Amino acid sequence: MDLLEYQGKQLFARHRVPVPNGKPARTVPEAVDAADAIGCPCVVKAQVKIGGRGKAGGIKLATSRSQAEQHAQTILGMDIRGLTVSELLVEEASEIVDEYYASVIFDRSAKAALVMLSTKGGVEIEAVAAQDPDAIARLHVDPLLGFQAFHGRRLAFEAGVATDVVAPVGSMLAQLYETFVQEEATLVEVNPMIVTPGREVKALDAKVTLDSSALFRHPENAQLRDPSAEDPQERMAAERGLTYVKLGGDIGILGNGAGLVMSTLDLVEQAGGEPANFLDAGGGSKAEAIAAAVEVILSAPNIKAVLFNIFGGITRCDEVAKGLIEAFARLAPQVPFVVRLDGTNDEQGRLLLAQASLPGVHAESTMDGAAAKVVALAAAVRSATLPEAGRSP
Repeated sequence: MDLLEYQGKQLFARHRVPVPNGKPARTVPEAVDAADAIGCPCVVKAQVKIGGRGKAGGIKLATSRSQAEQHAQTILGMDIRGLTVSELLVEEASEIVDEYYASVIFDRSAKAALVMLSTKGGVEIEAVAAQDPDAIARLHVDPLLGFQAFHGRRLAFEAGVATDVVAPVGSMLAQLYETFVQEEATLVEVNPMIVTPGREVKALDAKVTLDSSALFRHPENAQLRDPSAEDPQERMAAERGLTYVKLGGDIGILGNGAGLVMSTLDLVEQAGGEPANFLDAGGGSKAEAIAAAVEVILSAPNIKAVLFNIFGGITRCDEVAKGLIEAFARLAPQVPFVVRLDGTNDEQGRLLLAQASLPGVHAESTMDGAAAKVVALAAAVRSATLPEAGRSP
């Protein structure tokens, strides 16, 4: 779960990470009240879960109350790379001498937290990594040892930070690591970490991603979730207990088991199609879960065909067939379905589908055949739905 900047800074404050004084606001009057409380000059910052806010005009300095009001009016409702700004952070302006970059991220290949530090803050770290990878100091932290003071000093010296701020930079890295571990995050990033004229070190930005699977242990963090900002299909799937990831194509995919679903995605692409989603209905899926999965898939407006690829182990193929029949009775799908059932009760499942005579449902016995069939059907639907106005007379 990604957090907004002000939410990340609230999390930082719990762990003594120095941040500028700021207040969130959802309306222009709230932004003005925040500017009055903080004092000018202040910065009005768009709160969206994406980078590039400054370049898009979503971060503006206000030197007066009226200017803060004007900036709030301009930024609220602004579109930043496809996201609409509905919240602001009004924050005290900071004087900056140096800008650093710091992050803690979980490195799955090393099975450990990776702490990174660079003196080239304030720009996209991907560009720094591509142009000057040696400018980023890196350190994997043994989870049994934890982040120690000498780790901070080592990273600071390797990154080349100013000598007089080695100690506060190391201290902030330790506090960021504490945040990462105790809040069960997968990413904690500060860009930029600033050094002020008074040689204070502060987190001027906060990018935090929490492990959604761990939120039951952190009810205070679970309250930060904003369902309205989530993808509607992914939100619908989560509410139904389904594992769903939205992709860019127009062929809906359902399988039972992550490995089988990934193999199905590959086969569809090899056959020339583009999957619209990853949807794992899980082992032992009952009819209700299958019907819910069909509802989630069809909620995407661009679906041209759907492929069911089920290997029955714990999952019974007759239950899958019942779920599909229930979904057709409830939703009356207008796109073709290709169904491959193999394994536990596969004959009973195919018999149920044959008896139901569902419109537009095609049975296939192999994965290759199912992939080729769904790609062909999707192409046919695409051709049939070309707008007449776009055709030559």
